[in-house]
Amino acid sequence: MQEKIAKLQSVKILFVEDETDLVTIISDTLNKLKANFETAENGQVALEKFKEHNDFDLIVTDINMPIMNGLELIKNIREFNKEIPVIIMSAHTEPEYIKSAEELGVDNYLLKPFDFIKFINIISTLDFK
Repeated sequence: MQEKIAKLQSVKILFVEDETDLVTIISDTLNKLKANFETAENGQVALEKFKEHNDFDLIVTDINMPIMNGLELIKNIREFNKEIPVIIMSAHTEPEYIKSAEELGVDNYLLKPFDFIKFINIISTLDFK
């Protein structure tokens, strides 16, 4: 598990989620794990951060958010970077969401409630450039 946590610590994550309680829990845990991350409360804020910094190694995004949803965010990010790994997290299991995410080149899909062990395991399988 230490190797997996070391890989988590070696990447910069843009974490996009509109539920403030979940953001607090995830941020606290990522801080304890010494992860390098930024948060955004919706897709529009995330897209602005992505364009401004452009040094993220991984995008983790919710699907349903105000202003710009996660699928729109991924579509916009793919215009700039087709290779950045993307993980969708959502409570939705409807086939149309999953199909849309697959068409946008999403690398993995996490169901809520957020599971840190699954998250760390997914990160350990990804290739970062």
